[in-house]
Amino acid sequence: MTTTVPIESPAPPDRPRSRWGLWAHGDFRRLWIGETTSNFGTAVGSVALSLVAVVTLGASPLAVGVINAAAWLPWLFLGLLAGAWVDRWPRLRVMLVCDLLLLLLFGSVPVASWLGVLSLAHLVVVALLTGAVKVFFSTAYGAVLPTLVGKADLLEANVKLRSGASAAEIAGPGAAGLLSQAFGAASGMFADSLTYLVSAVFLRRIRTEERPPPVSERRGIPREIGEGVRFLLRDPYLRTFACFAAVGNLGLNGIQAVQTVFLVRSVGLEPGAVGGVFALVSVGGLAGAMLAGRVARKLGSARGLLVCELVVAPFILLLPLAGDRLPLVVSALAWAVAVCGVVAGNVLAGSFSQGYCPPAMIGRIRASSATLNYSAIPVGALLGGYLGEAIGARSTIWLMAGVLLSAGAVLLASPLRGLRDFPTRPPAPTA
Repeated sequence: MTTTVPIESPAPPDRPRSRWGLWAHGDFRRLWIGETTSNFGTAVGSVALSLVAVVTLGASPLAVGVINAAAWLPWLFLGLLAGAWVDRWPRLRVMLVCDLLLLLLFGSVPVASWLGVLSLAHLVVVALLTGAVKVFFSTAYGAVLPTLVGKADLLEANVKLRSGASAAEIAGPGAAGLLSQAFGAASGMFADSLTYLVSAVFLRRIRTEERPPPVSERRGIPREIGEGVRFLLRDPYLRTFACFAAVGNLGLNGIQAVQTVFLVRSVGLEPGAVGGVFALVSVGGLAGAMLAGRVARKLGSARGLLVCELVVAPFILLLPLAGDRLPLVVSALAWAVAVCGVVAGNVLAGSFSQGYCPPAMIGRIRASSATLNYSAIPVGALLGGYLGEAIGARSTIWLMAGVLLSAGAVLLASPLRGLRDFPTRPPAPTA
């Protein structure tokens, strides 16, 4: 049976509870399979793309930073528009179309490599175009979950989705390293493209049909964008998360811009070993996703977030000691612990915003927040690439790890500091 859910409705129809939880929910199960598969491809492709640039094309740290920045640059000029449009369209259909476009774009990299015409310019263009497609996909994906599951199930849904993504991130880098070593780095990009086809097939099988707001209720794109931006700026909690994520993304992507260069050229690893390190680090992400619900029950959702970001995440400071003052395995384990804290915090914060934002505006609000915090990603990537050439990869990781951890000051200066749990709805407006 097909369930029709208006986008503006507060929750999907109630479903019988099962001892299997959301695994008994057919549409959620299809979403989980599709997204876990595409996340595996993304994990393979992100490592393979860096290896194509560094090993196959001999890219410099700055060139790798440019490629990473290009993937996120579209958020600066498409993010707000995507939020308004996604609130008008069926979000599952948006995700389906995006999957098919990503299949073609990522598939062009191995084809160009096999034809002998692959260049750094091709990688930059692919990164830019796939980044534009992912603006729409990410906005729709962040908004679609409340239409599939009830508000009480959002934390469980996010834990399961993030756990699947983390498991894919564990297997993906290792697979990328093995594929790159056996068949060349471009083979990982081919595997990545195929996973988007699998995702599209499972999205197509989801039976819930969304009903977007009628044309008569539309108020013009600029006005609708303004509503989302004003809601974000006026709300103390959403504003805090947007600023926190912007600072964190600046530091995190500064690290990511040079991490492959650091492992290959400073630590001296082969491509297969690079994939193994990333797989080990991703175990921390899986642990963080699986522990997020337990942390929220034990400490409270708001207090648990503070612990994750202020106590666990600082283990990232042991990463630049790899191959110098600490064995690589010790630094990699510390890196995994830091990722555990970051992912658990992301699950808690994401579940909060999905249940907190008005359903009819969730696309615009989340896109407004993403435009702010994702705009820091290309800046961090370019800054990390520049610093990697100017002061070296190891020193760059030291500096950007400090920036990443300074994001905790944003949380300490916010109303979250005195809360045990996040609020469940926005505060009532004052006269």
